[in-house]
Amino acid sequence: MEMTLRWYGSEFDTVTLKQIRQIPGVTGVITTLYDTAPGEVWSRERIKEMKDEVEKSGLHISGIESVNVHDAIKVGTSDRDKYIDNYIETLENLGKEDIHLVCYNFMPVFDWTRSELARKRPDGSTVLAYNQDDIDKIVPEKMFESISKDMNGTVMPGWEPERMEKVKELFEMYKDVDDEKLFENLKYFLERIMPVCNKYDIKMAIHPDDPAWSVFGLPRIIINKQNILRMMKMVDDVHNGVTFCSGSYGTNLENDLPDMIRSLKGRIHFAHVRNLKFNSPTDFEEAAHLSSDGSFDMYEIMKALYEIGFDGPIRPDHGRMIWDEVAMPGYGLYDRALGATYLNGLWEAIEKSSK
Repeated sequence: MEMTLRWYGSEFDTVTLKQIRQIPGVTGVITTLYDTAPGEVWSRERIKEMKDEVEKSGLHISGIESVNVHDAIKVGTSDRDKYIDNYIETLENLGKEDIHLVCYNFMPVFDWTRSELARKRPDGSTVLAYNQDDIDKIVPEKMFESISKDMNGTVMPGWEPERMEKVKELFEMYKDVDDEKLFENLKYFLERIMPVCNKYDIKMAIHPDDPAWSVFGLPRIIINKQNILRMMKMVDDVHNGVTFCSGSYGTNLENDLPDMIRSLKGRIHFAHVRNLKFNSPTDFEEAAHLSSDGSFDMYEIMKALYEIGFDGPIRPDHGRMIWDEVAMPGYGLYDRALGATYLNGLWEAIEKSSK
């Protein structure tokens, strides 16, 4: 296992590589070219520039999150092959630069959904939160406007203003896409890219839908054990794997997280390990990583990863905003640093007690 932190690049992130380098046990970053659009080819030169910047800090790129999938691929429009060809070229360039992990998602329109970006907790910290009743009152085309005031002047991944301006158009694109059609289009995409993934040993790690149910009537398929095993079988290649995000799968309390981990042995390429606190099954908020602060047994989650021999990158995720930090909601320095050290401590204890 390698402990990492997501980094949004020197142009966009309030957290610096120097600060990340000083978190005990963190040796790599998960990053991407944040100024590229879905469907755009990443040049080898740009990838190398990004890699060189990270390595000069004493860290390395442990993986990419994300190479975004163009909506034409998800919808299955007549021009999807053009965008898949571009995706393949990007994967080739990443492989040539010795980068072998790509996290991506297949979520329609919204990469993730929250009703609040700064819910205040009793300790004074603020967190990302979701309440279904509030979501049901929102007009999707105006959702970006309703929450942008909480963004602290930052841009959330998947919520870029230029993308939100096209929400109405995107909903129209997906009007005839149901779960089965989305599965079919995902299969087509994976079958096209697996040859280059095998050539360069690139592990594709699909991120689960967040939350793990339909929002605004849009299809959601990467939501539970049954569906993820279906995905593994439909393209049965070790490079077709998952990002195990405890916070995303865990939005559905029917998902047994340790059991899911054990059922995916050998196909979990990347892990986001974080905690949630539930006020009701459809009202949850991000918690500190500590088990007792939320609803998940973080020890059991880490133990399951250890027992299946997981050796890929792990990162803490969706930290609280604490100590008066002003940063991108969920992605400040302080609480994620606490989360990384806590998860490292759990791993050390599990490792030593297993010998």
